[in-house]
Amino acid sequence: MSDPYSNMKLVDENGVRLDGRRLDELRPIRIEAGVLNRADGSCYLEWGNNKVLVGVYGPREVHPKHMQNPLRGIVQARYNMASFSVSERKRPGPDRRAVEISKITSEALEAVVLVDQFPRTTVDVYIEVLEASAGTRCAGLTAASVALADAGIPMKDMVVAIASGKIGDHLALDIGRAEDNFGQADVPFGVIPRTGEIVLLQMDGHLTKEEFETVIEMNMRAAMQVYELQKAALVRRYSAFAGLAPGEESEPAAPAAAPVATGPMAAAPVAELGHPEGFKEPLAPPPVDAKVEAVLVEGEAAPEVEGEEVEEPNGDDEASSGGGY
Repeated sequence: MSDPYSNMKLVDENGVRLDGRRLDELRPIRIEAGVLNRADGSCYLEWGNNKVLVGVYGPREVHPKHMQNPLRGIVQARYNMASFSVSERKRPGPDRRAVEISKITSEALEAVVLVDQFPRTTVDVYIEVLEASAGTRCAGLTAASVALADAGIPMKDMVVAIASGKIGDHLALDIGRAEDNFGQADVPFGVIPRTGEIVLLQMDGHLTKEEFETVIEMNMRAAMQVYELQKAALVRRYSAFAGLAPGEESEPAAPAAAPVATGPMAAAPVAELGHPEGFKEPLAPPPVDAKVEAVLVEGEAAPEVEGEEVEEPNGDDEASSGGGY
């Protein structure tokens, strides 16, 4: 039986690929930061048909302790593909490919995280691929950078990763699933946009020197576009957190008026007084007993309380106290 994909045409005569994109066109990308409440930082990314969820925890204590570094922290990334992420169920648990991608992702992130600021600790990055469609390592690394920034981890910059390659004797940007499986070459690439430092570079297949340089240039240009999407996701995240629309600046707060009354209770905020809605009416004085009120009005002596003795004034003491002086 012949292979049904042996004669697959990945690019037509007009330079259009199977999914309708041009050779220099990215797949649709959506990035959202702060999607997990329990994690210190998180990101959800859709890149074409890829769906990736990342959670970041730390800096926190390293386990096992023999991995602690007294001079710097460490970044530990764990890449995992869900069993339902591919068409045929994947066996749960790590495999050789997951271990490899976890290693290169950790090394790429350590290039931007300022690990010398938190020695003896670790930053744990968990990358879960919910749906896979080529380029998951690049999608995971891109999402992990946004999650680290969302967690407030000190960084030089974020990392942007993208994979391009050669399909049907044409160089193509951001190769898809069929192009990855039946193309001639692919080059996963990660870069720090601010400095241009390359932190991830792999190649599967064969390219000439000129083709390789062209692919790197294509990846670099596309990385800057993805970089803008990363920053926009963080702007949306913190604009929503502050209750502002994206691009809107908060107005300066008016100076607080000086308190009229003095004393700890008068100057305390309403919330501290246990009444979140404020006092709408002045507080009434406590009720006074009728007998006590009669004594205050008429000036009579207070009634005796049963069981207690009331000491009567001594006239001799009054005379002696005032007659000798």
